[in-house]
Amino acid sequence: MKIKESRGRKIFKAFNYTFLALLGIATFYPFWYVLIASFNTGRDFMRGGVWIWPRAFTLENYQMAFEDPTIGTSLLISVSATILSIVLGLIVTALAAYALSIKTLPGRSLMNFFWYFTTIFGGGMVPYYMVLRDLKLTSSFWLYVIPGLYSFYNFVLLRSNFATIPGELRESAQLDGANDWTILSRIYLPLSKPILATLTLFIGVGKWNDWFTGAYYQSKAALYPAATVLQKILSEATASSQIKAGQETQLGNVTSFTSQSLQMAFVMILTMPIVVIYPFLQKYYVKGVMVGSVKG
Repeated sequence: MKIKESRGRKIFKAFNYTFLALLGIATFYPFWYVLIASFNTGRDFMRGGVWIWPRAFTLENYQMAFEDPTIGTSLLISVSATILSIVLGLIVTALAAYALSIKTLPGRSLMNFFWYFTTIFGGGMVPYYMVLRDLKLTSSFWLYVIPGLYSFYNFVLLRSNFATIPGELRESAQLDGANDWTILSRIYLPLSKPILATLTLFIGVGKWNDWFTGAYYQSKAALYPAATVLQKILSEATASSQIKAGQETQLGNVTSFTSQSLQMAFVMILTMPIVVIYPFLQKYYVKGVMVGSVKG
C-alpha cells in the first residue's frame, strides 16, 4: 500500500522542488545569457533588452573569431596540450600509483612520505620561473605539458584505487608468467575505468582552463593557449591582437560586432568542448572520486 504523505511532507517537497528549480535556473542562466549574446549582433545587444533569445541573430561574431589567426593558433595549442597532458599524465600517474600500491615494494613508506612532504612547501613564482627558464620551457610549447605531468592528488586517488584490487590477482598473474607491465595494462587499468575517467576529467578541465601558465611563464605570445588569449581579451577589452575590437568599419563596410560580442563568442568557443565532453564522463565521476577517496 502506498503511504499517504502528510501535509507537512507535501509542503516540504513543494518548497524543495521550487528551491532547486530556482537554483538550477540561476546557475544555468549566466551561461545561456552569454550564449544568446554571442549569437546577437553586438550593436543591437548594446541597446539592452536581450534576455531570452537573440533579437538580431548573426554568426558574424563566430566568423570573426575563427578568422583571427591568433585565436585559431591558441585553440590548436590548447587542444594539443590538453590531449598530451591527459595521455602522458595518466601514464606517469598510473606507473607511480601501481608501484607504490604494492606493499612489498622496498622503500615504499619512505617514497610515500617524500612525495607527500614536497607538497607541503612551495618555493613561489620566482623560483618556479627560474626552474622553467633553466629547463628552456618558458619559450616552448612543452611548458604546458611537462611541468604538470605529475599530480600528487591524482596519484593518491589512483594509488588508493589500485590498493582495493585484490593482491591475489597480481600473484596469480605472476605465476602465469606475466610481468608488471602486463599486470598493469591487462588487470589494473581495465578494473580502474571509473577513476581513470575521473582523472581524465580533472586533467583535461584543468589544462583547458589554465590561463595562468601562459600569462606569467610563457615568453612567446604566439604560444599562448586559448584560455590566456581569452583572459587578455577580457582584461584588455579586445578580441585579439589582430582583431580591432569595437572598430567602426571593416573593408569600408559598417560592422555589427563589438568588443563585447566577440568576447561572448570566444567564451562559448572555449567553454563548449567541456560542456560536450562532461556528460559522457559524468557517470564515472562520482564513483571514481568515492572509490579513490574512501578506500585506501
